[in-house]
Amino acid sequence: MSARGAPERGTPVRVVLEPMRPRDLPAVLDIEAAVYPRPWSPRVFADELAQRRSRVYRVARVGRTIVGYAGLMLVQDDAHVNNIAVAPEWQGRGIATVLLVELVRVAADRRACDLTLEVRVGNDRAIALYQRFGLAPVGVRPGYYEETGEDALIMWARGIGSEAYARRVDGIVLALPEDLSVRWGPTR
Repeated sequence: MSARGAPERGTPVRVVLEPMRPRDLPAVLDIEAAVYPRPWSPRVFADELAQRRSRVYRVARVGRTIVGYAGLMLVQDDAHVNNIAVAPEWQGRGIATVLLVELVRVAADRRACDLTLEVRVGNDRAIALYQRFGLAPVGVRPGYYEETGEDALIMWARGIGSEAYARRVDGIVLALPEDLSVRWGPTR
């Protein structure tokens, strides 16, 4: 184990995906504060969780520890990724990939046609992840991130309910690190 609780790379890890619940918020807020310069407040998360018809939030657990989370907003036939965050000591292990697979599967199950998100133009790791999922840049929101003044890259993936897209996601799952096993959550 590393100093902060993540096992050394190569050590088998079992990730369990579950719906985010209010009792998960202390751990989620710790991750939020560690990875974002302007973290969401407990109230914002509580408001998001209350919108069950149009929002989907998942946590990734290893044992009893929440190591990441992700959120999705559904509007008509579009799905918007609100956030994906992984605790710093767990980054680079495939957790963000697993969370995005989960969101995509939920979105497709709920009949979303397209997937969108914004990402900091300088966040090369996240952009590379999103491109693996077929998200492509379509525009920029200048100064979108007020706390840093950074621009946001707007990305879209079209046709996420198609067989071709499902095959793409299946390929991503097959390419997950060998030391990572996943118990997928419910899609509803």
